[in-house]
Amino acid sequence: MSGISSGVDIHPAWLPSEAFGVLGSKRTLVVGSGVLVETVRDEVRGASSSYGGRLLDGDDDGSGHDGDHGADVVLGTGAAFGDDARAAAGPEAKAALDEAMAVAGSAGDREPLGREGFVVARRAGVTVVVGGDGPGLLYGMFHLLRFPELLTGPGRPAERHEPAHDLRMLDHWDNVAVHPVMGQVERGYAGGSIFYDDGEVRADLSRGEQYARLLAATGINRVAINNVNVHAREARLLTEDLGEVARIAEVFRPWSIRVHLSVNFASPIVLGGLETSDPLDEKVQAWWADAAARVYRAVPDFGGFVVKADSEGQPGPFAYGRDHADGANLLARALAPHGGVVHWRAFVYNHRQDWRDRSTDRARAAYDHFAPLDGRFEDNVIVQVKHGPMDFQVREPVSPVLAAMPRTRLAVELQVTQEYTGQQKHVCYLGPYWSEILRFRPWGAGALGSAGIAVSDLARGGLAAVSNVGDDRFWTGHPLAQANLYAFGRLAWEPELDPSAVLDEWIGLTFPGADDAVRASVHEVMDGSWRTYENYTAPMGVGFMVRPGHHYGPDVDGYEYTAWGTYHFADRDGVGVDRTRATGTGFTGQYPAPWRDIYESLAQCPDELLLFFHHVPYGHVLHSGTTVIQHIYDTHFAGFEEVERMAERWETLKGRIPDDVFARVAERLDEQLGSAREWRDRLCTYFYRKSGVPDACGRTIY
Repeated sequence: MSGISSGVDIHPAWLPSEAFGVLGSKRTLVVGSGVLVETVRDEVRGASSSYGGRLLDGDDDGSGHDGDHGADVVLGTGAAFGDDARAAAGPEAKAALDEAMAVAGSAGDREPLGREGFVVARRAGVTVVVGGDGPGLLYGMFHLLRFPELLTGPGRPAERHEPAHDLRMLDHWDNVAVHPVMGQVERGYAGGSIFYDDGEVRADLSRGEQYARLLAATGINRVAINNVNVHAREARLLTEDLGEVARIAEVFRPWSIRVHLSVNFASPIVLGGLETSDPLDEKVQAWWADAAARVYRAVPDFGGFVVKADSEGQPGPFAYGRDHADGANLLARALAPHGGVVHWRAFVYNHRQDWRDRSTDRARAAYDHFAPLDGRFEDNVIVQVKHGPMDFQVREPVSPVLAAMPRTRLAVELQVTQEYTGQQKHVCYLGPYWSEILRFRPWGAGALGSAGIAVSDLARGGLAAVSNVGDDRFWTGHPLAQANLYAFGRLAWEPELDPSAVLDEWIGLTFPGADDAVRASVHEVMDGSWRTYENYTAPMGVGFMVRPGHHYGPDVDGYEYTAWGTYHFADRDGVGVDRTRATGTGFTGQYPAPWRDIYESLAQCPDELLLFFHHVPYGHVLHSGTTVIQHIYDTHFAGFEEVERMAERWETLKGRIPDDVFARVAERLDEQLGSAREWRDRLCTYFYRKSGVPDACGRTIY
């Protein structure tokens, strides 16, 4: 409701005007000062002008009242509620305000409310939000939009909300200049960049401000604005283009989001004219210290650097006989005086592997490189670990690195952009997958020692994810892919949220005024879509089987004889990768008990990960009671049929949701149906020809 406009017909996503309807109909007092409080005040002012409410300024008749009527809603930072603010709120607000302030304070083992936290209370017809500071107030206001029932009806006890993770970050793989292979946005499926155009930062960044507002409404507080594969043009963001970086930071600042830059480890050579980037070289150390100081002079609240080093051809410390701790600490020490952090990605492996060599296992690589370095990283280094040991596949085990580095700050990296999950041409709601990952307990579910600790608890460096946003009018190409962006923010804030309930939040905000039947239909199309996608693509955790390069559509042997380490080893007798300690690559040994033994055991390994950990005969009987080959046939036919039902259900929404959304989704579902058919027929045919085993159901296989 702040009136941000780019002059283009942009879909409002989960912040349509109607989302502010209840808040905008109330008499609202906003208390406090600062940039973020002013953001809240502007939002309330816009909502009130649209929906007949009023933004109170505390001076209506000397007491904040019009006659006998005080505020219906009071929003403020805890430090701002002195006597004058309480008087302006009116006597009706006293009970809710007192309760909220008490819950915001310390008690027993409870610490006082942090800057980003907020408390909501409703008593005597008045709703009060107390923010720990400006960020908390902003998040508290958006919370009222998700749950407008907090603004009406009977009293509600105070609720205290604080983020589980201090750092909740989106990484943009945006290139300033269009890359000849990867385009404007690497692995982007929603058009061009919202930050860059024609080799420069956009003159008009209003679209970026709309984006910042959407992210703030989910709880995101960090954004890296350029690709981790830093090319020559993007490298200059660190030096001659700092003024442009400052412009982007200005767009995000009113929404409590700090900007980060991806940097090239060889920048002292590429940008500084030095002959080396050796992290132990004093000239290199001085160069990085000067570079960091320049950045903070331009952007005082700059977040830090993101680095992809010694990975897929990117330069790094290995060239000088150094390790990742040496490289990360070089940048960390340059950032430390300014309060910055370095996100050092653990996505490091041999991408020139000999496919004939079954002893080399890409899945082992991150652990082998990083686990021995535990305890050697500076406090402001965050080792950013992909959630699985491979590469954002539709099904992977959780990376063992996350349980192997207790003395290092780790961040879990997810992928919102759907590189391997349908590229925003397919409906694939990833909230349930991410929830499984964040709730996974590496030491089991018991109550003693480390048991019961979840992946989310181990992520002391927070969560990061690759964004799925571009300059498409729907932001994410596929309108329903917006739900993944929303879900990432919400789960980064509160990992214990039910992803199905998060989906309902998104539906309720995005389709205002829709009746229960419409919402139920959208929910049905989306909620099981991740498992549907899994059903008709690579089976039982084996991964990939996609067309090389662009990674869309089936190509079972596309990567089988390449150097990328992404193999399935299907032959006439069986399929899968032997990663056991007994006879395979030993990858199972990287996990703590009990999972090292569960994954090692053919009898105990979960069916959905069987082919990731074991090479098995086609006649091996799963826990489900069916054979591996029949499971492949059954799931691929079932997956296609599930997409048919999704498309049929969507057709029932014609004329009941906005026409543009309906048409775009219908178009994408048509593509998804054709792709699911191709996946089904190619994989079933491939494995029938390999195994010679017919489908027990007698369905057509070619």
